[in-house]
Amino acid sequence: MKILKFIWVAILLIGAATYAQDKVVFVVQPYLQNASPTEMTIMWETSMGEESVVEYGTSPKLGKKATSVANDINFTKARIHEVNITGLKRFTEYFYRVKTGKLLSDIYQFKTPPFASDHESFNLLAMSDMQIDHQNPDKFNEIVNKGIVPFLKSEYGNEVPDDLALVLVPGDLVENGAKYEQWQNDFFKPAKNLFSEVPVYPVLGNHERNSNFYFKYFSLPKNGTPAYAEHWWYKDYGNTRIIGLNSNEGYRDNREQFAWLKSLLEETAKNEDIDFVFAQLHHPHKSELWIPGEEESSGKVVKMLEEFTTETGKPSLHFFGHTHGYSRGQSKDHKHLWINVATAGGAIDNWGEFKGRDYDEFSVTQDEYGFVMVEVDGDKTNPKFTIKRISRGNENVFRENEQTDEITIYANEHKPNIPIAVSPNEVIEFTGGMLKAEPFESTFENAYHAASHWQISTTDDFTNLVLDSWKQSENWYYLENRQKGDDLTDEPTRRLQPNTSYFWRVRYRDQHLNWSDWSTIQSFKTNN
Repeated sequence: MKILKFIWVAILLIGAATYAQDKVVFVVQPYLQNASPTEMTIMWETSMGEESVVEYGTSPKLGKKATSVANDINFTKARIHEVNITGLKRFTEYFYRVKTGKLLSDIYQFKTPPFASDHESFNLLAMSDMQIDHQNPDKFNEIVNKGIVPFLKSEYGNEVPDDLALVLVPGDLVENGAKYEQWQNDFFKPAKNLFSEVPVYPVLGNHERNSNFYFKYFSLPKNGTPAYAEHWWYKDYGNTRIIGLNSNEGYRDNREQFAWLKSLLEETAKNEDIDFVFAQLHHPHKSELWIPGEEESSGKVVKMLEEFTTETGKPSLHFFGHTHGYSRGQSKDHKHLWINVATAGGAIDNWGEFKGRDYDEFSVTQDEYGFVMVEVDGDKTNPKFTIKRISRGNENVFRENEQTDEITIYANEHKPNIPIAVSPNEVIEFTGGMLKAEPFESTFENAYHAASHWQISTTDDFTNLVLDSWKQSENWYYLENRQKGDDLTDEPTRRLQPNTSYFWRVRYRDQHLNWSDWSTIQSFKTNN
């Protein structure tokens, strides 16, 4: 009798184990990809099961259905599902859930993008380098669920899809892209509450290792070079064109990528619907916290964007990561921003930990966790965007979603008044003097003095410069504002040649990156 009972229990246990193995469960919960005004792509991963169904509608009752086929992900029973919903209405809220066999997800929401001609405003979020830090493994979960989601609610007060249009991630999503489990546990699971309702657009970082898992998990726009599908691409949202690039070894100097970018920017220049261009790539051209992380090829991208902006008048920026800290910089002669949006989980590159450098371009550098919000105003007559850094602090100072930086850029130009050069205009000591100009003035509301550019030359066409000094109103480096107390209305000449004639001029910039015209040229002579 006892033997029969033992056999019966064993059969039940084997049956339960078989049932558990055959039960379909979510490996990765639903997440959104590649949105357009009339389409949305929804993806998820299950432990098994071929059925790929999305039920959707404009209310929680749903009512419509879209289907597709599942694909292999890692040579097991696990399946990645991708369903593209078409025929949607622009700038409209939808509800959806996914189904594989008897497995049903919760009901989520999403909102389709507007057309550029709708002149709608929207918000996007940029963050990077959330690869797991084994000393602080829950940091990305904290960034999303104690940082981003509560911030959206407190700042804007609506449902997530109403407050946020898309998420950009310039690389290093996981610590090792070749490790299958990291994608589920370290990237998608912590961000479930965000990616289920807002489409996410990453680019490859070095930690992805060009893994096949990256290309299976993401359905990015396939409008780059055909032979390099999803390595580089672009996506339009309202009046903004977003460009994704690959700055990794083996791709960063790829001629086809640069030829594609050149052609895209030429087309964008003619596109009257596009006011702004946002590019994202992983590696910085310059890095104040970590010089070894710099890549020369990223400078080629910056130069192309700078030239595009100056030729077209359309402001641009590039988001990057790799260095684990926040930086905000701006090009000297172009309305172009440099924004390091790290770190959202990777260990911070603390001040003094690595070799750094105080670059003229950067106004703010912070060794802190956080994310960047971008508020894009689609106003027809004077569109603008505002960058906000939201900090979670570091091991020394905790910050509860504290805004630590902000800058607003307008599509239209609002030049400050031409500065009035005061002195010198006669003879000065050759050992050095002081250039002086009248205070900053502008007719644009709330504009203030954000930078000055001084030049001294031995020729009045300024082709032979002996001083070319660009100073900004703030320069936060190593926790210190090195520009504190400088009102930007004077500049030392440094040592000059004796008994020599010089010419000098100055121009002023406001906080929106608008330069004035140059002042009237003044001249002086040094003594013996």
